[in-house]
Amino acid sequence: MADFDAVLKVWGAVEADFTGYGGEVLSRLFLEYPETQKLFPKFVGIPRGEVVGNAAIAAHGVTVLKKLGELLKAKGNHASILKPLATTHANQHKIGLNNFKLITEILAKVLGEKAGLDGAGQDSLRKVLGIVINDIDGYYKELGFAG
Repeated sequence: MADFDAVLKVWGAVEADFTGYGGEVLSRLFLEYPETQKLFPKFVGIPRGEVVGNAAIAAHGVTVLKKLGELLKAKGNHASILKPLATTHANQHKIGLNNFKLITEILAKVLGEKAGLDGAGQDSLRKVLGIVINDIDGYYKELGFAG
């Protein structure tokens, strides 16, 4: 619980600017790990120089962060939230587990820089998302998806 609380301590800043944080997280993900942009069909044609500040990318970032907020607030009791997400990410989107690990690192950096999440808080975020990713892996296995 302490790890969830450490991250939730700064989550209000994210909720106050979902668009700004969402755009920053996905833009950085695409720029630092260009192969991830290909996982989003609607963003494939966006040139690298137009990723930052792109309204569609920011809008999808809002979706990602709102779901993350639900998972954080569930404090580990997230099966009802996570199973449908894992199912769509396996069956429709074909998102491998490594991509969740990549976005975890981007989230840690962005929350550190913009929301004041200190080093211990960033470690807490990694632990919390490690639990989430492990649970996604379990659902992936149930679905027969080699994520």
